[in-house]
Amino acid sequence: MTSIYTIGYKGKSLAEFVGRLREASVDGVIDVRLRNTSHLAGYTKRDDLAFLLREGFAISYEHRPELAPSPEIMDAYREDGDWTVYQSEFLPLLRERSAEEVGREITARYRAPCLLCAEPTPDHCHRRLVAEYWAERLSGVVVVHL
Repeated sequence: MTSIYTIGYKGKSLAEFVGRLREASVDGVIDVRLRNTSHLAGYTKRDDLAFLLREGFAISYEHRPELAPSPEIMDAYREDGDWTVYQSEFLPLLRERSAEEVGREITARYRAPCLLCAEPTPDHCHRRLVAEYWAERLSGVVVVHL
């Protein structure tokens, strides 16, 4: 059985964020954000987070933009907030981008990978959709939201 963890950083202090990762024994953070280099990302700015996780906590970091929505899908959702449309456009994109194969690679490389995005809860976040996509297609995968 492989647990795929998910976490959103908004509303979490660095101590809480890292504490949850460590408590779950996460060994790889998989960044599924479309945009992860803005100064608004705070401690989760791509290069800073990779350094912090690697040097401070021996947790690997990967940015996997093929697991993020396209700019068009993301921007449309931010404008209209229609989650049903978002899902109906994002899920086919996962198939098109061979997300199942990416899931196999990640679960082969990490014992406890964690999908990272910004949203504080998984309810309306694509990290949940990616994790559920893998759970439906990869044997022995369970999803745990941190």
